[in-house]
Amino acid sequence: MSDPRYSIGVDLGTTHCAISWVDIAASDGDKTVEGVLPVAQLTGPGAVEPLDLLPSFLYLPHPNELAPGDLSLPWTAERGFAVGEMARSRGAGTPIRLVSSAKSWLCHPGVDRRAAILPNDAPEEVERVSPLDASVRYLTHLREAWDHAHPDAPFADQDITVTIPASFDPAARELTAEAADAAGYARMTLLEEPQAALYSWIQKSDGVWRKQVRVGDVILVVDVGGGTSDFSLIAVVEREGNLELHRVAVGEHILLGGDNMDLALAHVVARKLASQGTQPDPWQLRALTYACRSAKETLLSDPSADAVPLVVPSRGSKLIGGSIRTELTRAELTQTILEGFFPQVEAKARPVSRARVGLTQLGLPYAQDAAVTRHLAAFLARQVAALAELGGAANENASFLHPTAVLFNGGVFKSPLLVERILTTLNGWLANEGAPPARLLEGADLDLAVARGAAYYGYVRRGKGVRIRGGTAQAYYVAVESAMPAVPGLEPPVSALCVAPFGMEEGTDAALPAQEFGLVVGEPVHFRFFGSSVRRLDQVGTMLDYWQPDELQELDEIEATLPTEGRTPGEVVPVKLHARITEAGTLELEAVPRGSSERWKVEFDVRGGASAHGE
Repeated sequence: MSDPRYSIGVDLGTTHCAISWVDIAASDGDKTVEGVLPVAQLTGPGAVEPLDLLPSFLYLPHPNELAPGDLSLPWTAERGFAVGEMARSRGAGTPIRLVSSAKSWLCHPGVDRRAAILPNDAPEEVERVSPLDASVRYLTHLREAWDHAHPDAPFADQDITVTIPASFDPAARELTAEAADAAGYARMTLLEEPQAALYSWIQKSDGVWRKQVRVGDVILVVDVGGGTSDFSLIAVVEREGNLELHRVAVGEHILLGGDNMDLALAHVVARKLASQGTQPDPWQLRALTYACRSAKETLLSDPSADAVPLVVPSRGSKLIGGSIRTELTRAELTQTILEGFFPQVEAKARPVSRARVGLTQLGLPYAQDAAVTRHLAAFLARQVAALAELGGAANENASFLHPTAVLFNGGVFKSPLLVERILTTLNGWLANEGAPPARLLEGADLDLAVARGAAYYGYVRRGKGVRIRGGTAQAYYVAVESAMPAVPGLEPPVSALCVAPFGMEEGTDAALPAQEFGLVVGEPVHFRFFGSSVRRLDQVGTMLDYWQPDELQELDEIEATLPTEGRTPGEVVPVKLHARITEAGTLELEAVPRGSSERWKVEFDVRGGASAHGE
């Protein structure tokens, strides 16, 4: 394989994808030659245009819906589906044939993510695809668009970085890597989106970033995307006279973002229509959700627009009552999003667990509390001691970690009102504890920062520019059931054995813990699996007999099957578990039998809770 000419960054987003590049040979230190690839895509039947963003939508047309050639692309005449802008616009009128939020489904532990389940509420006659397959189609389209535009620099020969939410668990990371591999991404690395946003900010500064931050700074990255809200903390430290960046914490997985806002806006508009005597049916409400998504993006990107018209067609050929026509006003947008998703709260506020009407229509496990600010308060409180390992001075009176600077990412922050609301809220918390206000890091590219930062990261990995240190954002544990006599009505106590410590870097291994497990030959054995973003000092082999409810979160099960070759079926073989972080950034667990050089990969069970114990 030839040396790459480009470092390519791919933002596999919930609502948009993008692809950026850095010319490795033409770049030098902080001065990079970079750009964004306009992605050729269908914008209408038979119409192809290059756009900076590829909407993350997949449309599955009826066999007789389109004419021959309507789905042709410059690199293929045969295609039975559409991705991108045409999928989004056509699917808004026929939502039962539209796949959206595939990225959110890809990390949904309650479903079989390799099963054809999307669109999840489509009738039987509509073709369905799996969340994994939808992701493969988006990634494949980006690769094909690159190869069409750069025949002299094939995609397969370049360094590729694909971004994921910082809060993705090991199973979701592994599925993303699997999708990338199936799409032909040969040299691929995963990168957390908040880190990518900060890399982009560093790259755009042409080296001036060192004058905008100082030793002791704690940068809070607030990334609200289409499907998730991600928080990361990055500390600025000094090592041997040089500024270094260390990622010290990431938030829990919060399925809260633009999708929730679109649903909320649709219900606001639906209530307005109901007051006028028009009651949208469930099919029209879903179409209204997609229409509100487009209107929201228009209002956020065009400050001069006071309202955007909405048209929702009637279902079927009879067109009873005609299409629904209304509008989404800027006042409705501001009131719904500002007060519903970014309310001003106190630092002691915490997310409320309650059912929210309308936020579960797509079948995804959305956060029960829609207030991003409450989730932020909980994150900063949970990470109050995050700087201890870097030698940071602890403020004994602080009830939460005090950021000194904030970087925003995500299209919703095109609205200055939302940026101002979070800064005002955060600085109110800081003032109450006698801390100076956090400053805004300006110059963020809200639509393309993640793709640009991913491309820059690939360049940095080659020893150029500045790298953010951090490793894994969690420590990982496997459950160990105690050996105790059976007691009716009492479950045996469970301990948690650390198999991978916090901060493991790519390409490194963890020493084998002393604990052995018995695996039965020839049949799958399941293990409970935990992660912790706050227990930073546990080492491999640390056994926890007790932990606070917010210290460890249960993740997807892991399972292993030992082959029967050379063994008696049903034999119990003692094994140890060995963890490593691959160069791609995924966690691999292996079972190592006693007295043998054999190793078996331990898989994450991603089939969903309903079938996890079915074998």
